[in-house]
Amino acid sequence: MNERQPSATPRHRTIETSGVRLHLVEQGAGPLVLLVHGFPGSWYTWRHQLPALAAAGYRAVALDVRGYGRSSTPSAIDEYRMRALVQDNVGLVHALGEETAVIVGHDWGSNIAATSALLHPEVFRAVGLMSVPYAPPGGPRPSDVFAGMGGDQEFYVSYFQEPGRAEAEIEPDVRGWLAGFYAALSADTMPGPHEPDPHFVAGGGTLRERFPQGRLPSWLTEADLDFYAGEFERTGMTGAINRYRAMDRDWEDLRRLDGSPVTQPSLFIGGALDASTTWMADAIEAYPVTLPGLVSSHLLDGCGHWLPEERPDEVDSLLLTWLETVKKVM
Repeated sequence: MNERQPSATPRHRTIETSGVRLHLVEQGAGPLVLLVHGFPGSWYTWRHQLPALAAAGYRAVALDVRGYGRSSTPSAIDEYRMRALVQDNVGLVHALGEETAVIVGHDWGSNIAATSALLHPEVFRAVGLMSVPYAPPGGPRPSDVFAGMGGDQEFYVSYFQEPGRAEAEIEPDVRGWLAGFYAALSADTMPGPHEPDPHFVAGGGTLRERFPQGRLPSWLTEADLDFYAGEFERTGMTGAINRYRAMDRDWEDLRRLDGSPVTQPSLFIGGALDASTTWMADAIEAYPVTLPGLVSSHLLDGCGHWLPEERPDEVDSLLLTWLETVKKVM
């Protein structure tokens, strides 16, 4: 069987838990592996991993995080606190008839996965992190940190804070904005080192002004882009961006866990050209303390931010090798 062939047909389901509706796609049977996407993604981020995991004997489940896709999109920023997203994951595992799971996340999903493992080690027995390294709760207030970045330019996380501001840029042309954003962080289309950084906004400007134009990254087909655009055209962008607007609330909620390590068996995969890994190199160096159960850590040469889609074969191989080593805790 070709490794890209599914061992079973993917099944779309909707589950009610934690007061919200969560849409998921499930494939395969065996130990549960929960896949959590980031911004601006969906369950579709994991379209390559679902059949690979199913073929290897796992029950792979990729959800639409609240605020995305066909899951609920509450209006209040408070509904996007990290503790709410963690409770969604716990409720989802139990609604699927399971007591434990391995959780794997990309981008914001990496933070969500790590915090799920930190708060509920009895449920999440191992954790895989992609693109965004684990950094324990604590330190300065996030909004203060981001406000101090970039000098006279505005960091994109700060740009996202004012309700409606980023939406006014994105929603008139969701498809075009997404194409530029994906290209800006992909290895084969990202701006060069001497070009303006697309993570920052010039005074009075927009993020899109610094995005590459006219060329899709090699991993993104027109059909893929149509899917993503269709999801956000239907839901709008507010639910997804509210995750950024809840960061200071998370800082307050998780203060009691200041400096806490994630002790379960873990995996990290990053892209060598991804700003998430280069900016957070100190967090990766701290893994012996912050991820004492780390099984393996990998930086993929010549790879940008969108690991599960840019390098699906390598990600599948690394993920399956790691899962084989942690089967005893599943």
